[in-house]
Amino acid sequence: MAERTVRRDELPLYVISVAAELAGVHPRTLRIYEAKGLIRPARRRHIRLFSERDVQRVRLIQYLTQEVGLNLAGVRLFLEIQERHEEVARWLLELCEAPANRTKTERRGQR
Repeated sequence: MAERTVRRDELPLYVISVAAELAGVHPRTLRIYEAKGLIRPARRRHIRLFSERDVQRVRLIQYLTQEVGLNLAGVRLFLEIQERHEEVARWLLELCEAPANRTKTERRGQR
């Protein structure tokens, strides 16, 4: 199985009070978003730890609810579509890279 490297923006660094302050929301808002499945902070010894990506996601949720007018169910659908789009983009990249890698390997074998 391929080892997954953690991107810098995915490192769980912030406790809930710091993450809430960075995102400009109340800590209770983060708990509600987590309960609704909109964010998934890491947990260590029952302590929620948020990454920069989590904070950015909270900001996006705030924008979608306050500026666009979506309710949390609409936000959930939006985020699911966004995640699927990212998955498809990664899959396509891997698919495109596979023949190129195979060709390089075949060329090395011919030498």
